[in-house]
Amino acid sequence: MKKLNKIFIWLPVIIIQLTSCNDTLDLEPVSTISATAFWQTEDDAQGGLYGMYDRFRDVTNRNLFLWGEARSQSMQQSIGNDYTNVRIFQNTLDAIDAGPSWETLYKVINDANLIIKHVPDIEFSNQLDKNQILAEAYSMRAFCYFVITKTWGDAVIFTEPTEGYFPEELYKERSPVIDVFTLIKEDIEEALSFYENNDFTTGRNRWSKPAVNALKGDVYLWTAKVMNGGEPDFIIALDALNEIESSDVSLLSDFSSIFDYDNKGNKEILFSSNNQQFESESTFMANMYIDAIPPDAEPEAADILGVPAGASYWTLTDESISKFLEEDQRKDATFVELYTLNEESGEYTDFYGCLQVKFNGLVENGARYFLDDVVIYRYADVLLMKAEAQNALGQDPSTPMNEIRMRAFGDNYDDHVFVNGTQEENDSVILNERLIEFFYEGKYWWDIVRFNKTSELVPYFRDNPGDDYKLLWPIGLDILSLEPNVEQNPGYN
Repeated sequence: MKKLNKIFIWLPVIIIQLTSCNDTLDLEPVSTISATAFWQTEDDAQGGLYGMYDRFRDVTNRNLFLWGEARSQSMQQSIGNDYTNVRIFQNTLDAIDAGPSWETLYKVINDANLIIKHVPDIEFSNQLDKNQILAEAYSMRAFCYFVITKTWGDAVIFTEPTEGYFPEELYKERSPVIDVFTLIKEDIEEALSFYENNDFTTGRNRWSKPAVNALKGDVYLWTAKVMNGGEPDFIIALDALNEIESSDVSLLSDFSSIFDYDNKGNKEILFSSNNQQFESESTFMANMYIDAIPPDAEPEAADILGVPAGASYWTLTDESISKFLEEDQRKDATFVELYTLNEESGEYTDFYGCLQVKFNGLVENGARYFLDDVVIYRYADVLLMKAEAQNALGQDPSTPMNEIRMRAFGDNYDDHVFVNGTQEENDSVILNERLIEFFYEGKYWWDIVRFNKTSELVPYFRDNPGDDYKLLWPIGLDILSLEPNVEQNPGYN
């Protein structure tokens, strides 16, 4: 199989090495190879692009959920003890135990920077192919910086690739959030200028114009609400989201089928991070699945569980469970409640835990592999972001809200029609709808922050009103030791 150049970047250590597509990724330093040995042909450019997406899995398969959802406290410890991540779920992070760092994101950013620097100088037989690669690199860089600044605030900005050890280039101070968003928005516009049309690649696991418009809507909703961008940013967000309507997207009637391993790249997906057997490691969803049939379980438990696997660390809180209505198809397509025998009553009424079924992977030869694609944007997200923007602009968000409700409730839709209320009432309903629609999809913590509801909805911040500094993550001591010009986020010193 053709050899690909895979570039690994640490801050500040840079490693560039050649590996086969099937090789296990070896992160030990091997050599530094100059650009003259690579970035010469279309195949080199494609190899660099594939390497960027391959490394993106290190962001999506574990970290994105921890950064984007775990801190919402919509989940609690289940059967096991996840000592590694418990501080994230409980919002008790500190610089010593800071959780996953921004390292994986900067590696992907460096891949994007390499493409942006070198691909313009490569001769292509078709200019549209070159434009597509550049568009995807700008899209990826914008997304990664968006994740960084939502998570840590100020960020070190690299717009040039690191191709050797130059301390004056590597040891940089963090730039203010407003400057990071300036770059993000510029990258989004640059990406949109390169896309030829609204087409998707096969599998929908690469950036496309519709996916970038979803990112644009997401970014401008954030700056409108969190950075006082106000009405102008809401208008830009809504325009970008409306643009997606002309592409080949739709809601699937069966909610559960969106996430099936054998239904990847379906019409609801705008962009996902692809996982395949023998290519990827299990996603973080393995930590949600019960690894054994509970003692004295209800008779149906074995059929519900199927092949046990995972670690059964995390389950829904009682409050989260209560938000899912029985007649809503999203409930059974997201989790199943398991009960054991109550000796006193003789009934199966003792709650054991929730079995997540939304991303329960692939079963083959008696083994379960958690290899579902990690969805970054799908059409339901577009509709709910549209509703959010419309409501903020004083418009009636009923149309996109009821598209979501019709799919969710089917024959029971008439009992659950969304009715326009005040802006505050609508925001509360939209945020709750996002919890139900996107549970396990790595969005709800950032949703709560964007809606300014942490002190109301997150137990830690409700109980500790003076700890707002924890809305941002700490910079880990490992990063601070490598980056002398990076300063800790206030409150963590």
